Amino acid sequence: MNVYEGSVRFAVLGPVRAWRGERELDLGSPQQRAVLVALLLRRGRPVTLDELLNTVWGEDLPTAAVSVVRTYVSRLRKVLEPGRDVPESERVVVSVGDGYLARIPESALDLAVFERRVAEAKKLRATGLVSDAAQLLHTALDGWQGAALAGVPGPLAESERNRLAEERMTVLEARLDADLELGRHGEVIAELISLTGTHPLRERLCRLLMLALYRSGRQAEALEAYRRARTTLADELGIDPGAPLKDLHERILAADTSLDLAPSAPPDPPAEPEPPAHERPVPAHPARPAQLPADLPAFVGRKAELDRVRALLPEHAGPPSAVVISAIGGMGGIGKTTLAVHWAHEIADRFPDGQLYINLRGFDPTGSVVAPETAIRIFLDSLGVPPMRVPAALDAQTALYRSMLAERRVLVLLDNARDAGQVRPLLPGSPGCLVIVTSRNQLTGLVVGEGAHPLTLDELTHAEAHDLLVRRLGSERPAAEPQAADEIIRQCARLPLALAIVAAHATAHAGFPLSAIAEELADSHGSLDAFAGGDDITTNLRAVFSWSYKALSAPAARLFRQLGLHFGPDISAPAAAALAGLTARETSGLLVELTRAHLLTEHFPGRYAQHDLLRVYAAERVHAEETPQERDRAVERLLAWYLHTADAAYPHLTPHRRRIPLEPLPDHCRPLDFTSYDDALNWCETELSNLVCAVRRAAKDGRQPGIAWRLPAVLWGFFYLRSHLHAWLDTAGTGLSAARAADDRQGEARALADTAAALRCFGRYDEAIDHYHQAMAAARDIGDIEARVSAVANLGDAYLQAGRLDKAVEYVRRGLVLDRVLDSAWGQGIALTNLGDAYQRLGRYDEALDCLGQALTVLRASDNHWVTGVALDILGTVHHRLHRLDAAADHYDQALQTHRKVGNRWGEGHTLSNLGDAQLAAGRPEAARASWRRALEIFAEFEHPDAEKVREKLGRPEDGSHGYRSGSASR
Repeated sequence: MNVYEGSVRFAVLGPVRAWRGERELDLGSPQQRAVLVALLLRRGRPVTLDELLNTVWGEDLPTAAVSVVRTYVSRLRKVLEPGRDVPESERVVVSVGDGYLARIPESALDLAVFERRVAEAKKLRATGLVSDAAQLLHTALDGWQGAALAGVPGPLAESERNRLAEERMTVLEARLDADLELGRHGEVIAELISLTGTHPLRERLCRLLMLALYRSGRQAEALEAYRRARTTLADELGIDPGAPLKDLHERILAADTSLDLAPSAPPDPPAEPEPPAHERPVPAHPARPAQLPADLPAFVGRKAELDRVRALLPEHAGPPSAVVISAIGGMGGIGKTTLAVHWAHEIADRFPDGQLYINLRGFDPTGSVVAPETAIRIFLDSLGVPPMRVPAALDAQTALYRSMLAERRVLVLLDNARDAGQVRPLLPGSPGCLVIVTSRNQLTGLVVGEGAHPLTLDELTHAEAHDLLVRRLGSERPAAEPQAADEIIRQCARLPLALAIVAAHATAHAGFPLSAIAEELADSHGSLDAFAGGDDITTNLRAVFSWSYKALSAPAARLFRQLGLHFGPDISAPAAAALAGLTARETSGLLVELTRAHLLTEHFPGRYAQHDLLRVYAAERVHAEETPQERDRAVERLLAWYLHTADAAYPHLTPHRRRIPLEPLPDHCRPLDFTSYDDALNWCETELSNLVCAVRRAAKDGRQPGIAWRLPAVLWGFFYLRSHLHAWLDTAGTGLSAARAADDRQGEARALADTAAALRCFGRYDEAIDHYHQAMAAARDIGDIEARVSAVANLGDAYLQAGRLDKAVEYVRRGLVLDRVLDSAWGQGIALTNLGDAYQRLGRYDEALDCLGQALTVLRASDNHWVTGVALDILGTVHHRLHRLDAAADHYDQALQTHRKVGNRWGEGHTLSNLGDAQLAAGRPEAARASWRRALEIFAEFEHPDAEKVREKLGRPEDGSHGYRSGSASR
């Protein structure tokens, strides 16, 4: 190191400054500092004269710009290299070709020192030295003296200022995360509140604030921070919070003990450091679900049974050496689920990677048994796998599910299984997990084939049943009337479900003597034919249901039996009102009455479910007491409510898209309305299972084929946005079958198009193309010109994505002609965009530029912002291919702004990836890596397949492989 290099220090993390020893140097005008910045940031690599001109002025070059830049360089040399006899080998600024480079050691530039400290901190953190890492990050951030490159003009300074600001925020988040891990939550709250106010869209800052507040005992404020972030994201971007933020919110709601600060102890160093986020496979770590239902506060008895299941796990706290399967059997109402949930909560801490739960509805009276592939998709979603990454075949789904659970300790509770075939695909494949299965059947195949440990429950002992009554009623009443208490226990056949219902009635009538309740119970009669067989236990259980049902008010009894017509796993209060044909206010009181009588459970605010035996009884009563016409009208109201409410969500999710014609609402049916995109999307997500069941019910009945195909049609935008591809294909196919069975040609045309759209999203292009051809023919037969145009245009898009470019051009051009005949500006904009994309893929760039220019004019006039972003991205790619790199970057920047305006995260990711390619081609590898990293963050968030392509670019930036890719414009 020579004397000149060693004695000069530079700062760019704030105002651009330089010192020799303790004396600050005069670096001259802002433009001269811009030249110095270009040299310093290139880190010893040459900067061409053209690059320096662009650095200072961009495209608006003044007269004699070259001479001015050379003057700036000369002046910098005089300041940085005192003395005219400095040898060339020891100069700081040297000439190289048609440009210059700066030779300074890494230690002489504050940015290099910052980056080295951050890299060292990452290594320390990876080896478990969190305290040392945190101290180093504090030191690194202390080196910043304000906004980077403050006061320096020019395009380069502006771009680098933004990049460095993002880098600083990322490091600041890492420092705050380390502080939280060290138990400094109280110290960072004020800083985090300030930061989230300044950067309200940074979800990681919100997560850190929520965790700091929660660990400080301020749970309500943590939840309020989430609410603010969710509202801001919806208002500003029209999107939901990401999965990590949602997961933390749910865990705080559940008071998840794993969020508490772990006792400090030196951790075991890992075998090798964890790679950077952008190099990790996706997903790096599955989500940690915590899905167990609430434990029963009044759990009593079952000591012998608990001892048996406890013995299945090793006495020490370690994981089981193999997958342990406990099969708990017994009749309905015997308490299988209660025992399973109680034991699961007792041992949940032994399975730190989470708990999965699902009710398989194996004996559901409506026949809506959960198929294994549906259950696996639900579990994969809980483990953080996006729907678009879930394979179609059950074997592939099972393999992915087992891979996600490999080397993890997870408790899986499969409630109410029908048979071993329903359970087998849901079993983990590697040691460390526990599976608890409950079923009315013995599951002999599971015992023989998979080594399950069977446990059959009998009714409670008399003492246990008495304890249950005492826990629910208090000790005074049973002690005052022991014979009446014994009679109630006998009448309830010592079944927990029956005893709970009777105890609820007795609690509600605290003034009634137990003898009167026992007498009333003995005199009651009921019929639960589905469980007929002459068994005294079953007979007495039927009597309990009948007795409780007769104690209801007439309106509540009517609602109870009508709930037997519902087809989904649970029901919301507004849906229940539609089913009953009542107002929301009238229904609310009835739901409270049913809940207090233990004939209904409010498992989530405003959402209700029934024990399957109670659903059987409700279905029995509705068929016995309601006429077929009354039953049909109730089901019609409910199906219409789901359809019209989904239709109310439709314009929020897919504005400007052609609406689906609906039939008039039946009397006394009041669908919901929505005021925002967020509300509409959340309702669809919450009701997804019920919506799928509604389509199946409408098709099964045969009386509602129109709803069977219209409901998937109005859910098009929801299925597409959330990538619920399996549900989309299932419902669209069901609607198609229903339309064909009813000889509804209009419905067939619509359902064919929807099925094709789902197939296209699956990448099954040949099948999609076949369905679009059928849809086109059906639309032609019924004279629906708009449906025909849509099918033709979407055929072009399907051929485009399949790489059949000649066919793509043919059909897109045909669609464009038809759109012009219809004077459809919306359709013309999409067609011109797809045509431009096809031309650029064919290398016909002049035609591509012409089409895309026309497309932008039409799209902007029709406010089609979604496709405007796609068109701008494709334009950027055309200019890139033509080596017009500045124009390419400009169009990519415009595309990014448009994507962000409409919340098109996938489009943003594709454009950032393309922008990085253009930046690399322009000789800006660091800017390219920054764009690719941002693209990877987005793709990793959705586990998009293109994440791997971006990861490869980050691994080999020097290759500059241009995987040009654009979003498609379908309708």
